[in-house]
Amino acid sequence: MPPLTRHCILLFVALLAMHTTVHARTVYRCVQKDTVSLATAPEPGSRCEAKQIDDNAAKVPNLWGQLGVINGTLYERQQDGKTVYSTRNLPGSKKVLSFNVQTPKASPAHTGLGKVGKPRTNVFAAEFKAAAKANRIDDAWLRAIAHAESGFDAKAVSPKGAQGVMQLMPEVAKQYGVRDPFASDQSIRGGAQHLKSLVSRYKGDLTLAAAAYNAGAGAVARFGGVPPYKETLLYVDKVNALHERYRKAMGLKPLNVPLTAAK
Repeated sequence: MPPLTRHCILLFVALLAMHTTVHARTVYRCVQKDTVSLATAPEPGSRCEAKQIDDNAAKVPNLWGQLGVINGTLYERQQDGKTVYSTRNLPGSKKVLSFNVQTPKASPAHTGLGKVGKPRTNVFAAEFKAAAKANRIDDAWLRAIAHAESGFDAKAVSPKGAQGVMQLMPEVAKQYGVRDPFASDQSIRGGAQHLKSLVSRYKGDLTLAAAAYNAGAGAVARFGGVPPYKETLLYVDKVNALHERYRKAMGLKPLNVPLTAAK
């Protein structure tokens, strides 16, 4: 089976290619109870729409809509005397393999250097408060990002080249006028400005903003949501968990909307 180099939809194309010699495949996008699956035949009990995929197409369409998460398990079952592949575990199915989109080498996606743990509200407290207020973003969320990114290590450098408390990439630091990325006040101010622009871009959706901070806005646009990179999924879940902990530690009300990245 060829590697998953574009979308996981290529997995279905590859499976179909094992059994046929045509150069176009039909993949069904099926919706059931507000969940989306991809299948090689219409699923019983689902609303399914057929999509034609050309083997030689330069760009494979994103059939997952706005979910943005393209990882999970592929199942095989017999339906009407034929072998059917689907990402939904229907009765009679057996697991074929687990899959997720590989992170491009050039992507800045990362899991972060900080570990989920107890909130540290006394670290750079004045800097976080000032930057959050100046940029009108949630102080607890700003701290959660810093915690996930560097564990508040002002001298941290990631394998991807990100620097400082907020792990700013050199081009981002330059964009926001950060002359010394290892100066905590400059890093936090620049990170807050960058996060403000992302929050505005995604109309207040903190999960998408965190995903873009991690993997880039281009990746979020490409997948129509949280990029399905393992690093980004882990990062978003880490930030969301820390956000709740910081809000509680700072005496703020719990969030009313779920922020965990879908899997």
